[in-house]
Amino acid sequence: MSSVLYDAPGPRAKRRNVVWTVLFLAALGGLAWWVFTSLDDKGQLDWEKWKPFFGGTEAWTTYLLPGLQNTLEAAALAVLIALPLGAVLGIARLSDHAWIRVPVAIVVEFFRAIPVLVLMIFGNALFAQYTNVASDDRPLYAVVTGLVLYNASVLAEIVRAGILAQPKGQSEAALAIGLRKNQVMRLILLPQAVTAMLPAIVSQLVVTVKDTALGGALLTFPELLSAVSPMSSYYGANTIASFTIVAFMFLVVNFALSMFASWLEKRLRRAKKSTGAILAPAAVAGAEATGVAA
Repeated sequence: MSSVLYDAPGPRAKRRNVVWTVLFLAALGGLAWWVFTSLDDKGQLDWEKWKPFFGGTEAWTTYLLPGLQNTLEAAALAVLIALPLGAVLGIARLSDHAWIRVPVAIVVEFFRAIPVLVLMIFGNALFAQYTNVASDDRPLYAVVTGLVLYNASVLAEIVRAGILAQPKGQSEAALAIGLRKNQVMRLILLPQAVTAMLPAIVSQLVVTVKDTALGGALLTFPELLSAVSPMSSYYGANTIASFTIVAFMFLVVNFALSMFASWLEKRLRRAKKSTGAILAPAAVAGAEATGVAA
């Protein structure tokens, strides 16, 4: 079956696709076998390397679960602050007043252009010199500060793009019936833009969870990835096993976020669908009279 964008392959193309598929699978299988044999030759697949994770709870209670807790704590704090801040900045960029729109645009573009690691280091130095935050809590404050500044600026652009993606006719119709601009934004545009923005927002949340690892790399923040080094040293250089378990934990957390976002998006879209019911003219007139009286 052919379409404008796709032509159905003929017999020769089908044979060629089968050959390329077989060659690719063979190469992939060979690469997987080479990785497996290399790890096995170096003893990285021995049971002793993996026993701490499947033969007891010490590794989980001492290293993995505390690291996961710190990762989720930093990501949750950053998201709780960055989401409303990003929404405010995104709406402010759409202001009709230049004295609001221009400074906000400068702030957003500035923090979008700076790597999040630089923001974390800057936050750590700021808290060390100008605040009384304890040295044990300083890495958490620095990580959250860097994540908030960067993700709020990115979320501001997501919010702005989601609002601008709405049809102009809706805002024009709302203004025509007497709604003020803040009412149009709050009652008409934002509720519809949330559904369109949700996949991009969740993608940014996943990035936030992963970016907490930067704090463990340079700021000694005890997040999940930083648990690999002491854990590997304690259990006899099981670096591959430790990294594999940590990667799987990150995968589970981020996959759960993505699944929750998909469920929420479907639920929001389902809630916005019309029931298809046809109202009688008397019911419509009664609803309008009730609204006028209110």
